Amino acid sequence: MKSNSCITVGLTGGIASGKSAASDKFAEMGIPIIDADIIAREVVEPQSTGLKQLVKTFGQSILDGEKLDRSKLRAIVFNDSEKLKQINAILHPLIGDEIRKRVNAVTQHYCVVVIPLLCESSQYGWLDRILVVDVSKEIQMSRLLKRDAITPELAHKMLDSQCSRQQRLAIADDIINNEKDLEHLHQHIQSLHLLYKSL
Repeated sequence: MKSNSCITVGLTGGIASGKSAASDKFAEMGIPIIDADIIAREVVEPQSTGLKQLVKTFGQSILDGEKLDRSKLRAIVFNDSEKLKQINAILHPLIGDEIRKRVNAVTQHYCVVVIPLLCESSQYGWLDRILVVDVSKEIQMSRLLKRDAITPELAHKMLDSQCSRQQRLAIADDIINNEKDLEHLHQHIQSLHLLYKSL
C-alpha cells in the first residue's frame, strides 16, 4: 500500500508497444518515473538476494562470472512456462517492494509507474489508474523483429508469454493508441497529463 497522497499511474503495454517513448515524454514534463524494468535489473545485481535465489533455482550456468547472463536465463524461461512462473515468483515480490518504497518517496501530485507485466501480476491493486499503450499484434511483431534482431519464432514466444491485447485493454482506465507517429503519442500524453493533474 501507499503511505502518501501521490496519484499513481501504472503504465503498461505489450512488448514493443512504445512504453518507453510514453514514459520518456512524461519524464520530459517533469513527472517522476518509477520503472519496473530498471528495478528488475537492480534486484539481480551481483551479491543481491534476487540473484542468489535465481542461482539456487536455476544453477550456476545462468551466471557470467558474478553477473547474471540474461540471454541464458531468457533462453531457459521462454522455452518453459513453468520456469517462467518460477522466475516471476522470485523476482516480482522483490520488484514490487522496491516500487512501493519509491512511490512513497514521491512528493509530486502524481507519478508514473512503468510495469510491463502489470496485466500478469496481481500485486498492483493499489495503483490509482492504469494507462495502457496499445498497438496491434502485427505492429508489435514488426517492431520487435526490427528492434531486437531476433527470429520470428522467438518473437512469437515473447508475445505469447504476455497477456493478450484484450486482457490488457480490459484492465485499462486510459488507453493510448500508439500506431501513429510520435507527435500523436505526445499530444495524447499532454491531455492525460492535464487529466492526472486534475485528479
